[in-house]
Amino acid sequence: MALIKTIRGKSPQFGSNCFLAETAVVLGDVTMGNDCSVWYNTILRGDVHFIKIGHSVNIQDGTVIHCTYKKSPVTIGDEVSIGHNALIHGCTIEDRVLIGMGAIIMDDVVVQTGSMVAAGAIVPPRRILESGFVYAGNPARKLKPLDEEDFAFFISRTAENYKMYAGWHL
Repeated sequence: MALIKTIRGKSPQFGSNCFLAETAVVLGDVTMGNDCSVWYNTILRGDVHFIKIGHSVNIQDGTVIHCTYKKSPVTIGDEVSIGHNALIHGCTIEDRVLIGMGAIIMDDVVVQTGSMVAAGAIVPPRRILESGFVYAGNPARKLKPLDEEDFAFFISRTAENYKMYAGWHL
């Protein structure tokens, strides 16, 4: 069973049908919607500010989600996929977004609905990533428009598949 811990009187809250891997750590002020999955060796640290996660979100293996004390919480919308070993810190990720493996999203960034951050990208603080584009590089830059085929394959398909994968591990 995942390590779930109360910190400073705040306990994680989970919606229905969520999968938490045995080596996941979820602590403090974390709220998660329905049909989410938190994979192996992932850490959600709601100790210094809140982490609010929508529905049908998958947070893949090795990801760290944290905040900045009294300044920058984390808000994640619906149908978001966060790739393996990503670092999500004090930012907002809107609905139907894919964050690639090893990406780093820093404080006060807003990743708008229907965007994709490529694997290994680093998004510096206070950037706004416009809806409908792929962002890549260090620092992350607008690479190209996200066409309907890529959106369906990378964003919609990944979110749906991870609900299926979670069922295999329950």
